[in-house]
Amino acid sequence: MNNTPQEGSVLLVDKPYEWTSFDVVKKLRYALKVKKIGHAGTLDPLATGLLILCTGKMTKQIEKFQAQEKEYTGKFYLGKTTPSYDLETEVDSETPIDHLQEQQIHEATVPFTGLIEQTPPIFSAIKVNGKRAYEGARKGEDVKLKSRQVEIKAFEITSINLPEVSFRIVCSKGTYIRSMAHDFGQALGVGAYLSELRRTRIGDFSVDDAKTIEEAISQ
Repeated sequence: MNNTPQEGSVLLVDKPYEWTSFDVVKKLRYALKVKKIGHAGTLDPLATGLLILCTGKMTKQIEKFQAQEKEYTGKFYLGKTTPSYDLETEVDSETPIDHLQEQQIHEATVPFTGLIEQTPPIFSAIKVNGKRAYEGARKGEDVKLKSRQVEIKAFEITSINLPEVSFRIVCSKGTYIRSMAHDFGQALGVGAYLSELRRTRIGDFSVDDAKTIEEAISQ
């Protein structure tokens, strides 16, 4: 795209670890001196990878980008669970995993493909009674979230190095990979949490074409 950020452009950024998606938006808004800028799909702070940012008139395209399928890679840590389903919170349970077989781990992916019902993590930005779910979760409140239907187009275990297994997932908008980790661990009977996550693709946009924040600012 040849338009300037002020006129309207699409920026592909490789979000750094521990940055929030809003951190990236705020940094680029200031550095590029644009008033209208937003991202097309949040990435958790502990995730890295593709973040699509739209500026100027291209902000009208945000919903279109958000609706496209996503691809993720990462790792599940088997045998331990956390309340947030990732590394944001401390481990709250441990279960032996010595009995797990590789075939069993691969076969456990099958029920998680196609259209499935998924309950989002209580440590999420979904609003419950006007406030973010994670606000109540962090206070120890009993937060209840409704399940939703999502589509998992591909779910494969790419390598096994217990207690961690590496995965690749292609999914619809609204899918929580942290919930996939939790539910996958439950299916195996040992529990699991998400130990690493990277978004590699949104629709036809690849993280291979994304720039670092510094590169996006200097382009």
